[in-house]
Amino acid sequence: MAYRPSKKTKKTVLGIAGIAVLAGLNAPAALGFADEQYYEYKISRPAYKAKYGSWSQIDIPERYRTNAIHAALLHTGKVLIVAGSGNEQKKFDKGSFDTVLWDPRTDTFKKVPTPDDFFCSGHAQLPDGRMLVAGGTARYERLDGEVGRAGGGMRVKNENPDKAVVLKKGTVFRSPAGVDYTSRFDVTIPRARRNQIITYDRAGVMQPWKTKVTAGEARVFVEAEEEGPGSVTDRQAQYEIVGLRGEDAVNTYGLSERITLEKQDFQGIRAAYEFDPKAEKYIPVDPMDKARWYPTLVGLDDGRVLAVSGLDDVGVIDPGDNEIYDPRTKKWSPGPQRYFPTYPALFLTKGGKLFYPASNAGYGPADRGREAGLWDLRTNTFEKVPGLRDADETETSASLLLPPAQDQKVMILGGGGVGESKKSTRRTAVVDLKKDSPAFQDGPDLPQGTRYLNSVIMPDDSVFTTNGSEDYRGRSASNILKAQFYDPKGNVFHEAASPRVGRNYHSEALLLPDGRVATFGSDPLFDDQRNTKLGHFEQRMEVFTPPALHRNGKNRPVLGHGPEVLDQSHRATFATDRPERVAKARLMRPSAVTHTTDVEQRSIELGLTKTGNSVTVDVPRDPTLVPPGWYMLFVTDDQGTPSEAKWIQVT
Repeated sequence: MAYRPSKKTKKTVLGIAGIAVLAGLNAPAALGFADEQYYEYKISRPAYKAKYGSWSQIDIPERYRTNAIHAALLHTGKVLIVAGSGNEQKKFDKGSFDTVLWDPRTDTFKKVPTPDDFFCSGHAQLPDGRMLVAGGTARYERLDGEVGRAGGGMRVKNENPDKAVVLKKGTVFRSPAGVDYTSRFDVTIPRARRNQIITYDRAGVMQPWKTKVTAGEARVFVEAEEEGPGSVTDRQAQYEIVGLRGEDAVNTYGLSERITLEKQDFQGIRAAYEFDPKAEKYIPVDPMDKARWYPTLVGLDDGRVLAVSGLDDVGVIDPGDNEIYDPRTKKWSPGPQRYFPTYPALFLTKGGKLFYPASNAGYGPADRGREAGLWDLRTNTFEKVPGLRDADETETSASLLLPPAQDQKVMILGGGGVGESKKSTRRTAVVDLKKDSPAFQDGPDLPQGTRYLNSVIMPDDSVFTTNGSEDYRGRSASNILKAQFYDPKGNVFHEAASPRVGRNYHSEALLLPDGRVATFGSDPLFDDQRNTKLGHFEQRMEVFTPPALHRNGKNRPVLGHGPEVLDQSHRATFATDRPERVAKARLMRPSAVTHTTDVEQRSIELGLTKTGNSVTVDVPRDPTLVPPGWYMLFVTDDQGTPSEAKWIQVT
């Protein structure tokens, strides 16, 4: 007789079968959860942290969360986080601009009034510890199909040698055909120049002086008052300035450039400010001669600052009209002319030349300004440096002057193709500038093709590299949650703990005075793998604690009392209870970083003398090696454990 289960048995069997089916369906999730739990356990172990380091997030009160576009360490120990409008058109339209000061010692924050839109400006450390901020955003881009009113550049002429002319935003320029165009910004047209001309008759007798007047000129972006193609023109003509009367109307007029319905790029501003770290406020200085958006500012050996590249006031990349800021006079003057793509990485080298490793970010044609080389500012000559693999993938790459600066080696890491290219490279390369004929040599490959990588020089002469994405702006969920240390002496990478927060475009990283690394920002194009949801700016901040601080953080070298300036011998002496523990000393310039470009950071090897209760450091006198300014002094033990930094001003 066949066995027939009871109703109760049937229910039990069906229940077990159902559980088995559910368990089978959920096995991947269960395994994933178990893997995640194990990973969390593993990275929390002291032994793991002592080998790879660790990450932690900073608790930022909501009112201080911002879109970190720029980050700079000040000699007060605080970090200046600049957003401006933060790549948000709505904030730009409202005139809502952000700057936040973060104190890493107390994890406290302060908002700073921000007078202009410093979104995509340039910045550099000044000798007295102030931060020069110049350029930024005058107008957001409009893509093809979004331009309803024709727009373009209008050159404005002033033939009056006795006075400059100021035209306010909204000034109307009328074409000979009666089409009106409105200026989008204030513009000042300098007065005309009088030039004395000497002439001679046939007998060689000097004739009475003649005066030639050269009109003053400025440029302003204008838009048609009427929508549609009827206002498009590529013909140059003289335009009446509506509202001017008498001699002003005769002497002042517009000359149109191309006025089109094509894509209109971001436009820059001329404004410049010094941020005072003690007063914690922006102080206006003379504006630049040229408007700049995406410029690089690089400090020179005499304390002046060179401003290079950027999009101008009509959205055109600067042709090479670079200029120099003098912090003593607070004024700008013309610099050597040379074209670069926007945000070029330019490193001051021994002897005063600037080295361009071909790293850049953003704008410029693929066939111009992309070759690496040494730029001599005095002669305005450029010596190309060969040997760079994947030379068409240097945009959004990281680069730095390797530690110590005396070695004069520059490294480039990763990068991608121009613009929205999907190409990215694993390539790293190093060039030794001390050689008679320097050329790039391949370094170790990154784990995968990487754009927007951030690289930070550490007190133990290693280089910490983190984050980035494989595709343009993290497209297709291509953020890279990896970090590694580069060892310049061994020319190898060593794995570091992985960050939790993905970062790509508009992200930054910098060294803090306590030896940790802070990471900020990220501006992905999309938030999902299928690229259907528009991205949101990453406002979380992570801090990396290196392995040495986990191994010996409670027993790190300590520098006691000492001076903030060097003596006449370029030395400084600091008290310490255990000078025998001090193995190395480094003078490290604080970062000012944006768009993976940080031309400020450098680490200088110092001479070291020990006594029974002190250490004395010897600082090189060469300002091309040690530009004037404030520096962090770190000492490390023989295991690379850093002290907390002491601040020293080099004059």
